[in-house]
Amino acid sequence: MFGITDLATYVLGTIAIILLPGPNSLYVLSVAAQRGVKKGYQGACGVFVGDFILMLLSATGVAGVLKANPTLFFVLKYAGAAYLGWIGLQMLIGALRRLRRGQTLAEVATGKVDDGDPFRKALLISLLNPKAILFFVSFFIQFVDPGYPYPALTFAVLGAIVQACSALYLTAVILVGARVAAEFRRRQRLAASMAGGVGALFIGFGAKLATASMN
Repeated sequence: MFGITDLATYVLGTIAIILLPGPNSLYVLSVAAQRGVKKGYQGACGVFVGDFILMLLSATGVAGVLKANPTLFFVLKYAGAAYLGWIGLQMLIGALRRLRRGQTLAEVATGKVDDGDPFRKALLISLLNPKAILFFVSFFIQFVDPGYPYPALTFAVLGAIVQACSALYLTAVILVGARVAAEFRRRQRLAASMAGGVGALFIGFGAKLATASMN
């Protein structure tokens, strides 16, 4: 159907991949917990647009360009790693400054550590990951029927499935984030863990990306 060779396997694989923790979902969760549901959805929209651009680039063969130009791949890779690390460092610094000003631990974790535009930041987090482009290509191509006369339609349907699954997942993440914010107001230890943990995880994501290869 629509040139997809094994739709059920693709859907199950997509769900499993989306459920894996990563910087996109973690950022949306932190925004929802710190700034509310509306800002959380702004961040989610940034993820949707970023994923769409990556899928479009993958479908047009940009991943092949990265494979043929290792220097370009490494420039993008380290730029993405540096950006994720910078986000994590800013979160840690923001939490430390609030503690020094005498705020409670709950205020540190639920305060607006990041006052920037969630859409723009989530979009950059999504785009500055060349490994994702290569992954989209290697995953999509397994389910595209080479004999189907309309490959663009196949990629469009595959992409729509990814976006639908991502929308459902990020909606759950946003609602959980809003709930977590309420818990933070009652549990200071949980708030303290979130304040430092989110920043540390982003630094870890950056380090992981910096060691990624094209293989």
